[in-house]
Amino acid sequence: MAVRLGGFLFLAVLLSAVDASRPAINQELSNLFNELWRLDVNRLKPGIDYTISVQGRAGFVNQGSHVVLDHASLPLFSNVNENKLRNTTTFSRFMKLLDNYERSTGITERVTPEELTEINLFLDAVLETQVMKRAHQYLVSKGKSSSDSRQFKNQLNLIWFHLYHRQRNTGPDSCGFEHVFVGETKSGTEIIGFHNWVQFYLQEKNSHLDYKGYKARDQDLPDQDDHVLNLQFSWHGVMKPVGSAFIGTSPEFEMALFTIIFLMNTERSTTVLVNIDQCQMELVVIRQGRCLGTAYPKLLSSNSRHVGVNSH
Repeated sequence: MAVRLGGFLFLAVLLSAVDASRPAINQELSNLFNELWRLDVNRLKPGIDYTISVQGRAGFVNQGSHVVLDHASLPLFSNVNENKLRNTTTFSRFMKLLDNYERSTGITERVTPEELTEINLFLDAVLETQVMKRAHQYLVSKGKSSSDSRQFKNQLNLIWFHLYHRQRNTGPDSCGFEHVFVGETKSGTEIIGFHNWVQFYLQEKNSHLDYKGYKARDQDLPDQDDHVLNLQFSWHGVMKPVGSAFIGTSPEFEMALFTIIFLMNTERSTTVLVNIDQCQMELVVIRQGRCLGTAYPKLLSSNSRHVGVNSH
């Protein structure tokens, strides 16, 4: 009996240590982000505006490897309502920005007057949404942003679009927007960033990207209405062993979440644990000085499976 009890005790201590390594649920941000979720009227609806096929669970792949078993013979996106993307101002202006950047780090970015205009128009559209207006209101209440909308626009521009050095011995070769929403390659052997579903869909449609399958814990299988996925894919022949992205959400929603986390913290790397809709996820934000280095969601559980676990 003593041996058995000791075994149970050891297991309990081990499980509590695992739980302790994960941050506690941030209830304030969970409440705020669910409010932003409800305000995100531009979000596309699964099964109506788009259809995905998650297919098989992807295997382990070493970073830099070009050899991988494909566990998804079909594309991730079966269809997307492109008319809705084109006719929704933030999406249409967002898509205009996706071809403005050099894919490889180490190549100096050169921003044309036309591209500056596209950035300005995109930020203007984002600031008109109820999602970003609520995010702005929250940041003002916390003393992290000016109530002046022009100053807030400048703050967003600095965080997301200011160019900086990601690779040494070059001119400014990256920015937060490029890294998170467009994606980059490093030394021709590694995909860095690339956490946006619209870019994923467009690159897949143009045969530049090959979806290899989903990544998830054994007991948590994703389905076609999940709004966050952990993914494995190749892009221009380079592998991303594990990537992640929101699915269907608007660019203003994703920018609002990551901007709030960026401004509410000063550490170089911040991870917050939140529940949004039916998903529990970690949101990770890494700074590059006064700019965004990277930001992405990491799905922990979907379809409210975490509710039963957390209630014990």
